[in-house]
Amino acid sequence: MRNGGVAMDARQDPVQPPDDSAVITVRGLRMSYGAHAVLTGVDLDLHPGEVVCLLGPNGAGKTTTIEVLEGFRLPSAGHVRVLGTDPAQADDAWRARVGVVLQSWRDHARWTPRRLLTQLGGFYRPYSTATHPRPYDVDRLLDTVGLTDDADRKIATLSGGRRRRLDVAVGIVGRPELLFLDEPTAGFDPQARRDFHDLVHRLSDLEGTSILLTTHDLGEAERLADRILILAGGRIVADGSADALTRQVAATSEVRWTLHGERFVHATDEPTPFVRRLFQQHGDDVADLEVHRASLEDTYIAMVAEHESARRPQLAEVTR
Repeated sequence: MRNGGVAMDARQDPVQPPDDSAVITVRGLRMSYGAHAVLTGVDLDLHPGEVVCLLGPNGAGKTTTIEVLEGFRLPSAGHVRVLGTDPAQADDAWRARVGVVLQSWRDHARWTPRRLLTQLGGFYRPYSTATHPRPYDVDRLLDTVGLTDDADRKIATLSGGRRRRLDVAVGIVGRPELLFLDEPTAGFDPQARRDFHDLVHRLSDLEGTSILLTTHDLGEAERLADRILILAGGRIVADGSADALTRQVAATSEVRWTLHGERFVHATDEPTPFVRRLFQQHGDDVADLEVHRASLEDTYIAMVAEHESARRPQLAEVTR
């Protein structure tokens, strides 16, 4: 999986030309509802096989951005290409290459998972190719999402977590090249969440599926994403790996250790050389060694707070 650098606040950077190699390329995306501007210039790229997580506070425009990329909403302005096509003009062949897992989905309560997936899979069969056969074999797919034992039960009898697994199966039944995941593990128990994370890694690493996901679970974002985008105030204000973003906000780490029963704490910008010197000096006498960096949650909150505090004077000036 890729480890990207970090770009802070896209407003400070020159406008980048569209990336023709990207699965998704967006430049200057704007969306307004009447006088209310939700998106004010979003720039982003998603590359083949990459997993990117879009984070942002409620009302930041995450859902609007995703709906534009899926072709469900027309933007007010901007350049948007998904799999080389403007989603607003896309045809069924394009839609066969895209999978969507929504937060909730109205399913056929009296059907079984096997029947539903078989029915939906038929839509994708005309778009199968020698290099990318569609759809997934239903039995294999049921096993992949952990629904083999429930394959022939009525959907209405499934628990919330099992129905969520079915949502995921519906999203990937056509073997999508690009997958949108909106809060994909909501309602999952810890084991189901771990199984789903393994599935995401298999899709990106083995199938080459490009994935754009939204989640409020920052731990999930850190485990799954090659890159994390933070959307605030209608723009992407940060873009990078979880480690890169964390280093940008809090370069200092805290090293804790015990020596001869006494506890020590030391702040350093270079924890690895410091720990190396510590062992060179004290060897096996060093015990209970811990290195703490700011978490992704700390980083996310700091970045959003910094952006919002910078915007308040601008908004006050506009409203005078």
